[in-house]
Amino acid sequence: MHVVDLEQQSVRDLNAALHRLTPDTNETLWQVTNSGGKHAIGAGVDAPIDIVIKGNVGYYCAGMNKQASITIHGNAGQGVAENMMSGRVHVMGDASQSAGATGRGGLLIVEGDAAARCGISMKGIDIIVKGSIGAMSAFMAQAGNLVVLGDAGEALGDSIYEATVFVRGKVKSLGADCIEKPMSADDKTRLSGILAGAGVETVSPEDFRMYASARRLYNFHIDNLSSY
Repeated sequence: MHVVDLEQQSVRDLNAALHRLTPDTNETLWQVTNSGGKHAIGAGVDAPIDIVIKGNVGYYCAGMNKQASITIHGNAGQGVAENMMSGRVHVMGDASQSAGATGRGGLLIVEGDAAARCGISMKGIDIIVKGSIGAMSAFMAQAGNLVVLGDAGEALGDSIYEATVFVRGKVKSLGADCIEKPMSADDKTRLSGILAGAGVETVSPEDFRMYASARRLYNFHIDNLSSY
């Protein structure tokens, strides 16, 4: 196991070492200590490795992640797992704004709460938040699934496209063109798979309500002018 102490080495040096790894690397287990809220830790990783970060992280930790499994034993700043492509990012604490923003694949798990704009413009990522989420989450979300075990803030799913949002708790308000929809058998199966992948097997899909696009804003119509 490689142990990198960020009081002794820089984030730049850590990321450079991670970027040098090849898909067939045998250096598959990394531990990062004294993270100290530093930014961009583990950004741009593209290798099937495990990274364990001991402590809080700053902005864009695990951004653009591909293949790696990254566990953060603390809280995460803005944009954790931003533009994630594949792999798994697990925040053991809370996440700040824009968690999983523009994510294209993989799984982001937040054990605590996530702030505003969680899943903004997501493009295929699955995000599960075991606490609650803030306002404008899933704004312009294009594909993927956002699963929330707690409550959701204002304007959930504003201008949503083809992503799906599942919420077990209360929703303060829905954004433009986002509506509640009945869950089909396929929706429940998909939700069950996401819950199981995040180790949440004691919660039933029946406990959730599903929100998605009403598809009224796909094409301009004068009757919908106030919603644009």
